Amino acid sequence: MLLFKDTEIFTSGNRGRKVFDLPDTELILHDSLFTKEESDHYYDLLLNRTAWREYEMEIYDKSLKVPRMISWYEDKSDTGVALDCPDWTPELLQIKDRVEAETQVKFNSVLLNLYRNGKDGVSWHSDREQDLGKDAIIASVSFGETRVFKLRHKFKKEIPQLEIPLHHGSYLLMGGTTQSFWQHQVPKTTKDILPRINLTFRIVDRKL
Repeated sequence: MLLFKDTEIFTSGNRGRKVFDLPDTELILHDSLFTKEESDHYYDLLLNRTAWREYEMEIYDKSLKVPRMISWYEDKSDTGVALDCPDWTPELLQIKDRVEAETQVKFNSVLLNLYRNGKDGVSWHSDREQDLGKDAIIASVSFGETRVFKLRHKFKKEIPQLEIPLHHGSYLLMGGTTQSFWQHQVPKTTKDILPRINLTFRIVDRKL
């Protein structure tokens, strides 16, 4: 899916590492976990070699196509039976190793989202699927166009919404009780923007 050679104009972060002082969450941003050269490299590989597909979800008994493309990778089950997803690619394993070294957490799956332009986004939600458990640890890596990542507390409306620009090569960890007390979104925009690839590393337990 070679759209164009655009990596030279992506904005990399330079703010370093930040731990957010907020209630009911463990939120850590590393604005440049990957260098510009690494980010360009992984962006090209992921954009053109990932098995991207459209995804439909059921909402109020209607099947709606989500405004982005996705791909899912997961370790084999304990029985060694391959799941219905492609094998991990070398570049995904390299990114996973870097994330695990930073997080000190072992992940067994990753959801990739391709935001093709400003018309693609994701609405307010928490990652609380059954096979993730109650308080999932989500490690998010972004390559490509900078998009604003918004968070809001579910119950304490007096806390202002948080807006975090996720740059080319950035990493964001959502841990603790984040998924129980906070929602997040990537809003759409009317601006003419380039694609963004986001990887969210997770721990799934198929026995839950």
